[in-house]
Amino acid sequence: MNRTLRTLRAGAVLSATALVMTGCSTGGDGGEAPVADENGVTTLRVGASPVPHGEILQFVADELAADAGLELDIVTFDDYVLPNTALAEGDLDANYFQHLPYFESQVADQGFEFDHFEGVHIEPYGIYSDTVESVEDLPQGGVVGITNDPGNQARALELLEASGVITLAETDGDPTLFDIAENPKELELVETAPEQLPRALQDVDAAIINGNYALEADLNPAEDSIFLESGDENPYANFLAFRTEDEGNEAIATLDELLHSDEVRAFIEERWPAGEVLPAF
Repeated sequence: MNRTLRTLRAGAVLSATALVMTGCSTGGDGGEAPVADENGVTTLRVGASPVPHGEILQFVADELAADAGLELDIVTFDDYVLPNTALAEGDLDANYFQHLPYFESQVADQGFEFDHFEGVHIEPYGIYSDTVESVEDLPQGGVVGITNDPGNQARALELLEASGVITLAETDGDPTLFDIAENPKELELVETAPEQLPRALQDVDAAIINGNYALEADLNPAEDSIFLESGDENPYANFLAFRTEDEGNEAIATLDELLHSDEVRAFIEERWPAGEVLPAF
């Protein structure tokens, strides 16, 4: 799998090969905390999914960062694994791509020493189909693509339950495929890597696709999904994460403040006016 799809930088292009090969950090070798240069500017290298996270960060880089004494190197990733690995190894100063359930599962499974700020935006999770216009029209024995990512699979199952096509048994933790209590349409749920689900859509009757991958595939969650997750009291807000050792770092805290600014809220609402992406603050 390609480590990075593309790399964005405010004012320059960062070599993805250099990032992978040198393992360096803007704050110094071994993931040292980022510090200001002689001009008082602190450069932060931030990992992100290309859409919407990369676009939101680019808006901050273009419109807000300079006045706050920041310069951003925005490194985009095409999966959900490498941004946390790169952060742990010191190749990034922070990342912005994940929600709390995924973050907590990664910290528990991988032993990452990470912390995070509050949520910036929500990407409503949707069910998509090329062949039917509603979940009620899914055929008996139909095939549904579902993420193989444990941090999002429970969310996908809960979305299927909310749509009325399955029911889940009560569990002490997050539901799994083994917790499907009723499946009257006898749907076959096929686990697929989340980044592959948009391409798999032509081969299944429906697929449950993360908002960022839907947007990258030119699918509008608010208009193209046949069932969409509610944004009300949604626990899946995406946030800025960082290494616990960098807690209290002024530059990283400043970036989070910019991400929670009125300007960023206005940008999100203007860029995605149909509710494809929702401010979480």
